[in-house]
Amino acid sequence: MFIYLCKKIAIPGNVRLRCISWNKEEGFIACGGEDGLLKVLRLETQTDEAKIKGLAAPSNLSMNQTLEGHSGSVQVVTWNEQYHKLTTSDQNGLIIVWIIYKGAWYEEMINNRNKSVVRSMSWNADGQKICIVYEDGAVIVGSVDGNRIWGKDLKGTHLCHVAWSSDSKVLLFGMANGEIHIYDSNGNFIVKMKLSCLVNLTGTFRIAGIHWYHGTEGYVEPDCPCLAVCYENGRCQIMRDENDHNPVLIDTGMNVVCIQWNHCGSVLALAGSLKGTSPDKDINVVQFYTPFGEHLRTLKVPGKQISALSWEGGGLKIALAVDSYIYFANIRPDYKWGYCSNTVVYAYTRPDRPEYCVVFWDTKNNEKYVKYVKSLISITTYGDFCVLATKADEDQPQYVLVLCNSIGTPLDPKYIDIGPLFVTMTRTHVIAASKEAFYIWQYRVAKKLTAMEINQVARTRKEGRERIYHIDDTPSGSGDGHLDYSKAVEGTRDPICAITASDKILLVGRESGTIHRYSLPNVGIIQKYTLNCRAHQLSLNCNSSRVAIIDLSGVLTFFDLDARVTSSTGQQVIGEQLKLERKDVWDMKWAKDNPDLFAVMEKTRMYVFRNLDPEEPIQTSGYICNFEDLEIKSVLLDEILKNPERPNKDYIINFEIRSLRDSRALIEAVGIEESSQFIEDNPHPRLWRLLAEAALQKLDLQTAEQAFVRCKDYQGIKFVKRLGNLQSESMQQAEVAAYFSRFEEAERMYLDMDRRDLAIGLRIKLGDWFRVLQLLKTGSGDSDDALLEQAHNAIGDYFADRQKWLNAVQYYVQGRNQERLAECYYMLEDYQGLENLANSLPENNKLLPDIAHMFVRVGMCEQAVSAFLKCNRPKDAVDTCVHLNQWNKAVELAKNHNMKEIGSLLARYATHLLEKNKILDAIELYRKANYFFEAAKLMFKIADEEAKKRTKPLRVKKLYVLSALLMEQCHEQMQNAQRGKVKGSETASALAGLLEEDVLSSTNRFADNAWRGAEAYHFFILAQRQLYKGSVDAALKTALHLRDYEDIIPAVEIYSLLAVCACANRAFDTCSKAFVKLESLETLSQEQRQQYEDLALEIFTRHCPKNNKKTDLDDVLESGDGKLPVCVATGDPILEYRFWMCSVCKHCMKAKERSNYNFCPLCHCSA
Repeated sequence: MFIYLCKKIAIPGNVRLRCISWNKEEGFIACGGEDGLLKVLRLETQTDEAKIKGLAAPSNLSMNQTLEGHSGSVQVVTWNEQYHKLTTSDQNGLIIVWIIYKGAWYEEMINNRNKSVVRSMSWNADGQKICIVYEDGAVIVGSVDGNRIWGKDLKGTHLCHVAWSSDSKVLLFGMANGEIHIYDSNGNFIVKMKLSCLVNLTGTFRIAGIHWYHGTEGYVEPDCPCLAVCYENGRCQIMRDENDHNPVLIDTGMNVVCIQWNHCGSVLALAGSLKGTSPDKDINVVQFYTPFGEHLRTLKVPGKQISALSWEGGGLKIALAVDSYIYFANIRPDYKWGYCSNTVVYAYTRPDRPEYCVVFWDTKNNEKYVKYVKSLISITTYGDFCVLATKADEDQPQYVLVLCNSIGTPLDPKYIDIGPLFVTMTRTHVIAASKEAFYIWQYRVAKKLTAMEINQVARTRKEGRERIYHIDDTPSGSGDGHLDYSKAVEGTRDPICAITASDKILLVGRESGTIHRYSLPNVGIIQKYTLNCRAHQLSLNCNSSRVAIIDLSGVLTFFDLDARVTSSTGQQVIGEQLKLERKDVWDMKWAKDNPDLFAVMEKTRMYVFRNLDPEEPIQTSGYICNFEDLEIKSVLLDEILKNPERPNKDYIINFEIRSLRDSRALIEAVGIEESSQFIEDNPHPRLWRLLAEAALQKLDLQTAEQAFVRCKDYQGIKFVKRLGNLQSESMQQAEVAAYFSRFEEAERMYLDMDRRDLAIGLRIKLGDWFRVLQLLKTGSGDSDDALLEQAHNAIGDYFADRQKWLNAVQYYVQGRNQERLAECYYMLEDYQGLENLANSLPENNKLLPDIAHMFVRVGMCEQAVSAFLKCNRPKDAVDTCVHLNQWNKAVELAKNHNMKEIGSLLARYATHLLEKNKILDAIELYRKANYFFEAAKLMFKIADEEAKKRTKPLRVKKLYVLSALLMEQCHEQMQNAQRGKVKGSETASALAGLLEEDVLSSTNRFADNAWRGAEAYHFFILAQRQLYKGSVDAALKTALHLRDYEDIIPAVEIYSLLAVCACANRAFDTCSKAFVKLESLETLSQEQRQQYEDLALEIFTRHCPKNNKKTDLDDVLESGDGKLPVCVATGDPILEYRFWMCSVCKHCMKAKERSNYNFCPLCHCSA
């Protein structure tokens, strides 16, 4: 930062000032002094014109009101900015609250305790409460409307200072003996503050000030020190909070009277005096420190005694009360900023975020890109790139240099172990320096490489791209200085204080005034120069022949690096201090294209120097971005950072230097020929271009061509040649108007010449398709239809780029652009429109597959299939059906188009379902796809598993029936296939028949198994139903059939049921045989077998195991003429010749039972 005194206001009657306070919101300055003096002043607010000029120091007062009400010396003035109130107090203890009404200040409230004097007053952060402390230990906390909230008498103490915490929960009271006590907001004592700055000192010391920054503008970095406590002896501590046991300690070496933070907590100002050479001659000074205790500047102030200071709301000015004067000092802050390829990069803090907000503002397009960066140290720019230096982590002493492009995209980060206090950048290198060492990184930017090649480059990084050197080393340039940080942390007696570099050399300034010159890119020390000042900022000109040095006090000097002079001792010395010296300089910039041109900022003036001779100054306070082509681009950072989220293009100012202004004036005044002689004597490409443009305006093509040749503008030469080939002068004028971007004028000229085609061509070049459309509609021509289509499509593209799809659709329809139309319908989710478009397209149109894929993405199977089939891609249609689980459709399509791979698709999907244990889904899938055999196998497997689980017999029967029915369908399918085959040769036909029979026989066997399972469970259920009904005879007959199904139903269940039925039917011989079978079963445990034996003994001791009844059936069965069909309704063998047979399962039922059933009792098919 740089600071200089800019204004002095005298108080009438030479009344000494005691206190001063600047209202941060509205700019009022209240100052109090002896004899009841109280004034409210206000500096003029800047006009828009002054703002744009960037004048940092308005000089006139817009308010100067004396407030009458105090009789004693006014000692405390404090503002309540939220409620627009001023609170003042004098040596008699009188407190007055003032408010503004119609532009003047009036008393609102008065309070007088009459016991003691008020030493300090402080409003809390939200302006709701004021705390007033009296010298005798009384404390009063009141509300903004004048009510007392609480009061307390701290006995035996003398109070002199008070401060609120930012959350208003803590109060600090400064005592006259130098102690600081911490209280809560209700006045309860908590603890004494630990005062580390007074360690090793004995006695009592008066407190000069306590100021707690409330974080209203954010913090410089997370956990930043914000509570400053300073003593009159110059000892100061800056704490993170009231209990910080490791504060930042400063010994200012001066007598301090007042301290205050700036508006954003980044600078602490301490006002006081230094001991002069003679005992009674003290020097008034204001010292400025960062929150981390780093000394920034010292400002010397004239006068006998400084009594108070106060910052302006934007932190750009400071007001100092000295004797009976108010001095104003302007501050040029060290903003974190840079300029690269038309982009201003600047950083600021926000109260709602701990990081820095870094804005990349493209001044050409007025677009901005925002990045949030933690612990930002500096911003350095060069060419198209920018380097952000940041702290890597709070806990570790590691730092990062992030190379970014002009929209803030990080390209390459580098981690380093030295603190980058000074960073400079060239076209190929980034150099960062701490106080002891400097690090050099040869950065690479891949301009036209693919991502793969960039990775390749990154992988094959050569050693030596990064190097580090200690300042006391003497590198030879032979490639030493490998990345060894151990030597970088060694101390040095002469630390680095500034660095700068060009493509050829690196200059490193040291505190002793020595400058080291190193060669680049091979870092070797070439020369050491000795200056008679300590450099604060170094800057090289474009050919590295001169360096500009700005020292800490703002003095600018120049040093010629290559001059050879003879020293006083008669030796030949390289390097010479130039005669020019300028004071109060805070910024300077060399021209990029002329080694003798540079611009300098002195206070609020910009001077341009040519060969060390100044031109007349320009009033501005802008920071210089760029100086080339005889134009200086300057940015008003002060104005931008007042509202950093909305930068205004008005705050970028271009200044032309005198030679450019003079040449322009000369061309206008005396014409082209005379001015060309002046430009010949003062040649510069920019001046030749100016002449060329002036000659073009007058259609002096010969001069224009010569001037374009002199400024090496090939496009300009070609343009002049083209103009020369045009016959009509009006045509030439129109072309020139277009060249100078006066497009409306050019278009008007073309239309006046009746050359609508050229007007349209001009607008097409500019991409102004709306105007093209207007022009096309005003006339007619053969080629207009094609152009109309092109215009409609271009306007459609314009709307589509801005995602205004509905507007785009209208233009694409007119432009018949089906491809973009499909995209718009898709984005609008207008699937009906998309379907209509697909239907309107001819077959095999190249757009159909894309539309089909759009339908697939939203799950619209039917429309997708239709589109695929229309472009003759049945395989994609089938894949779509599979993807969308429309398997029946998939199979149908596969069959219609004779596709063979449907089987593998089904198998794949079925496997997927089976893995998820969705067996029934797999069966359904196979069934829908007419793969009955696989479906039947799976169903049979389920039935078997269910049978083993001993679940409900009816469920098991149904599963067997389903399996058998699927097998029947399979059987039928094969027979149909066999019948439908075209008869070929007899041999082939016979072979096919044999193979088919083989497959059929295996499916038959499988079907028989399924039907047997169904029969087994059918008779098992039927026997029990008959038994429960009381038809014991029928039940026994049915149960007897179960003996054939031991492989399906466990024997223990079959013979248990048979024994029960036989016993109920008193057929004890059958019962006895059943018991014999049960007792012989190996699956029974010993205990179960014993139970059967006991039960048999009990039954057969009462009843003889002998059957008394003998039926005709027994004779038939015993004759063994073969097996009789069994009636599935009753379980009886069928002896009649007439009976009913089911057409599906081929099972029989007695004719007389037929009338009782509408469905087959076994398979439940319609009878």
